[in-house]
Amino acid sequence: MADKTLFEKICDKEIPATVVYEDERCVAFHDISPQAPLHILIVPRMPIPRLALAASDDATLLGHLLLTVANIARDEGVAESGFRLVINNGPHGGEAVPHLHVHLLAGRQLQWPPG
Repeated sequence: MADKTLFEKICDKEIPATVVYEDERCVAFHDISPQAPLHILIVPRMPIPRLALAASDDATLLGHLLLTVANIARDEGVAESGFRLVINNGPHGGEAVPHLHVHLLAGRQLQWPPG
């Protein structure tokens, strides 16, 4: 069996995190190195290494992640003012952990292009 990713360990409560939401399919928690005043990671419990490796069977889970982000944004009071979602894919995309996750960034005016 392969070693667990950092995010699998967080989902399994082996590593502490400031969790803001969890259900049977995903866990959302504050990023330990925030890039905005609000920076939450939404992580599926099922480890998909990256978006480019997701399959059509993962469509329901991927949709659940996006709907969860919208609910968290409302709960955190940033849905009206705006927020950004980021999904890094591969080394050139900035992927640091090989476990698909969505970054929810908000709480300040975000610039474009992002960098």
